[in-house]
Parts: sequence; C-alpha cells; structure tokens
Amino acid sequence: MKILVINPGSTSTKVSLFEDRTLLFEESPFHDAPELLAFPTVNDQIPFREKVILDMLERRGVDPSSIDVFVGRGGSAYPQPAGVTVVDERLYRDTEAAVGGSEHPAKLGVMLAYRLGTRYGKPMYTADPTNVDEYCDLARITGISGVYRNAQSHVLNQKAVARAHAASLGRRYEDCRFIVCHIDGGVTVSAHDHGRMVDGNVGAGGDGSFTPTRLGSVPVLVLLDYLETHSAQDVRRMCSRSGGFVSHFGTSDSDRIHAMAEQGDRKARLVWDAMIYNVCKQIGAMSAVLSGQVDGILLTGGLMRFDDIAETVRERCGWIAPVTVYPGELEQEALADAVLRVLSGEETAHVYTGRPVWTGFDWD
Repeated sequence: MKILVINPGSTSTKVSLFEDRTLLFEESPFHDAPELLAFPTVNDQIPFREKVILDMLERRGVDPSSIDVFVGRGGSAYPQPAGVTVVDERLYRDTEAAVGGSEHPAKLGVMLAYRLGTRYGKPMYTADPTNVDEYCDLARITGISGVYRNAQSHVLNQKAVARAHAASLGRRYEDCRFIVCHIDGGVTVSAHDHGRMVDGNVGAGGDGSFTPTRLGSVPVLVLLDYLETHSAQDVRRMCSRSGGFVSHFGTSDSDRIHAMAEQGDRKARLVWDAMIYNVCKQIGAMSAVLSGQVDGILLTGGLMRFDDIAETVRERCGWIAPVTVYPGELEQEALADAVLRVLSGEETAHVYTGRPVWTGFDWD
C-alpha cells in the first residue's frame, strides 16, 4: 500500500512516500517568507505547492497514478474531532473557504490530497487537523460576550509526540498529563489532560509567542494604534505569514537569525531570546491549567535543532516537570499510521459533517 503524505507548513512543503510503514523517501523543501508572500492568499499557493510535489515525484521516478492513498495534513474547516477523517468535496470546500476562521497553510494538505486523489481516482484522508477541538469550557470564554476562543494548534504532531512519550514511560497517553510545545515556523503550547488537548494558545490567531512567521500576542490597544496606519489585511497576514522574524528581519530563515544572534548581533539576540521567553510563559500558563500536576514537558518541532531553546526551557520551567526533547516532528509517520489503522479495520474514519463539534453554550 503506497501512501503519499502531504504536509504543508508555514515555511516548507514536507512530502513522504510510504509503502505500508516503510518510508521510501521524504523531502521537505524550505520556502522563505518572501517567496510565499508573493501569493496574496494561502489558497493561491495551491498551484505552486502542487508543482513542488509533482516535480518531486517525477525526480524520484514515481508515477502519481501508482500511489494508493493520498493523505494531507488539514485545518481551516469547522472544528473537528480527533482521529482520521475522509477527505471529500464538502471538507475540501469548507477548507478552501476557511469556515473555521483560520488560514494556516496546513489547510493546503487537505486541498492537495483532494486534488491529487480526485485526479487519480484514489482514496483521500486527513488526521488530527489543526482545528481539532477538545477544549474545556473554561478555555473558551473571553471578555466579550459571544466571542469565544477557537481551538487551533499543531494537533497532529503534539498528539503523536505525547503518545510516543507516554509509551516511553510504559503508560498510555490517556492516563497522562503533558505540556506539549511545537516550536517551528509556528509555535503552539497545549495542555494535554488524559488524552485531550483541553487548552492552548491559538498560534495562527495572534495568541502566544511570536514566531518566525507570526506576530503572537499583542495588547489590543497597541494593535488598534497600529491599525491607524495599516490595514486589517496587513494584520491578518502577520498572524501566520509576515509577523515575527519576518517583520523584524524580512526573513523567516531561523538558521540565519540564530547565526546572527550567535555572532553578536544585539537585535537578533534579543528577538531570539524573547521568543523563547514567551514560550516559557505559555508553559507556565499551561501548568496552571493542569493544576501543577504535569508528567512531562515535551518540546518538538523544527526549531528544536537549536540546543539553546531546550536549555532555556529547562532553566525556566524544569521545576514544573521533566523536559524532554523530540527534535523535528512525528507528523508524517503519524499520518501514515493513522490511515493504515483505518484501512486495516482497526479504526473507523470520521465523515466530515459540515458542522463544528462545539456549537456554543445554551444561553447563546
């Protein structure tokens, strides 16, 4: 069973071809922010990203029609339950329209899987998309009546890492409490309470630490002042594409910014350290969500190739719980494994309903 896993991120298009659980090849071409900002919207990137995939397959001598299943990372549709979901036209259209309110590039995984699967007449799936909603009700409420926090996170990698770490402890994910931090082009920090992501920052929504591409939390009045000379569209782009390092330095290339910091550039050093500082603040917040009963702090994502991030987190947060690093991510394997479980009959895939899993409180 050949499975093509498509995982678009804010700075890359990661593609893996599996034969059952054996990885045949994997590539993750980097896309710097200026390259992607040439496209007015995330949806406009579809032809570019599709060409990246097809060129990759051609270079590897793989006929796309020989692939049995297309699997894409997902998000941007209405909030969904955790697990595997069939990609169909309804899910494609709602993802395209971003009815869930997020424009994270992960949405392109569903759209690309649908386009390729439809073209070659093959099954299409997604699993644990960014808009899985398992929030506790306390995490939903804001100070504005009728305005609620939406669940948007690196669900796929966070849950995969949490399950792997629980197994390393000889335990089940559903029996543990973890704080999981995905640190890369986007940063999300979530509280995992007995198998559910009950709270976390909305990374692509202007919440939490700034990142290589995202603006992070900004005081509302300061942002309103900024809007006097900038458009709302400018701010929307800064939520997931042109904030953070891109705003400060004109690039999302973390290797370049880290090298500048190491070479003594004062601004680069301060901005880099401030990003880590804000991640630590989010970890502290999630420890309060779990009432201080934390079995582990798990650090994952592409930026964990930089040792100083883990060192700083241990210095500031090691008193909460042991800190363990999972460099990179486990997303590709998690997507392939999830789909194989469905194809073997071990699990049943959801069918997207076109309705959010949480529809409000009874007083709304």
